[in-house]
Amino acid sequence: MAASRSKAKPGSRFPDPRLADPEGLVAVGGRMEPEWLLDAYRHGVFPWPTGEDDPLLWWSPDPRCILPLDGFKASSRLRRRMRSGRFAVTFDQDFAGVMHGCATGPGREGGTWITKAIRTAYARLHRLGHAHSVETWIMEGDSRRLVGGVYGVAVGGLFAAESMFHRETDASKVALASLVQHLNERGFRLLDIQQWTAHTGSLGAAEVSRDDYLDRLARVVDLPVAF
Repeated sequence: MAASRSKAKPGSRFPDPRLADPEGLVAVGGRMEPEWLLDAYRHGVFPWPTGEDDPLLWWSPDPRCILPLDGFKASSRLRRRMRSGRFAVTFDQDFAGVMHGCATGPGREGGTWITKAIRTAYARLHRLGHAHSVETWIMEGDSRRLVGGVYGVAVGGLFAAESMFHRETDASKVALASLVQHLNERGFRLLDIQQWTAHTGSLGAAEVSRDDYLDRLARVVDLPVAF
C-alpha cells in the first residue's frame, strides 16, 4: 500500500491523514474489506476511486464538510413537502436500491466513483450492520416507487454520508432531513458529508479544517450509539 509521507499510526492501517498531500490523498492501494473501511472512517479517511480499473485511493480532504446536526436548514417549501404526505420515508429497507440510484441517478451519465467494487463492499457493510440507507418513496396505488435516498456508514457517534440521489424534486432533501432527525434522536454527534456543494450548503453544511474534523471525530467515534 503506497502512502503519502507517513508511517501508519498505531491501531490504523492508514498513514496520519494530517500528512495527506495537498489534494487530500492519504494512501493508494489496500483492500475494500469491512475491517479496512471501518478503520478508515475511524481515522477520518474514506475511499474514493477514480474508476473501475484504477488503483484504490483513500482521502482525507482539507477542509472537510460537515452538516451540523443542530443546524439543518429546511426551507419553507421543504417543510411543506414533508408535511404533505407526498413522500414516505423508510430506513434500511432498500440499501441496494439507494446505492443503485446514487450510482446511476441524474448527472451521473459521465461516470461515477461508485464502482462495482464500492457497491459490493458497502453492501457487505450493510449486511454487517455498519452501513445504512434512508429511502424516499412515492406511493402508486398498492405499490411504491423509490424516488430518492441517502446512504452512509455509522461508527460510534459518527455518521459518514456517502451519497444521495433523487428522481423527484426534493426527494433527496427529504431523505437527508429525515436522516438528520433520526441521528439526533439516536444520539449521534457528527454528520460527515466530505465535500461542500451549493446543494448541501443551502441545507446548512459547513466546512471545517481537517484538524478540527479529526478532533471532533476523536470525541465521538467510540460513543455507544446505534443507528
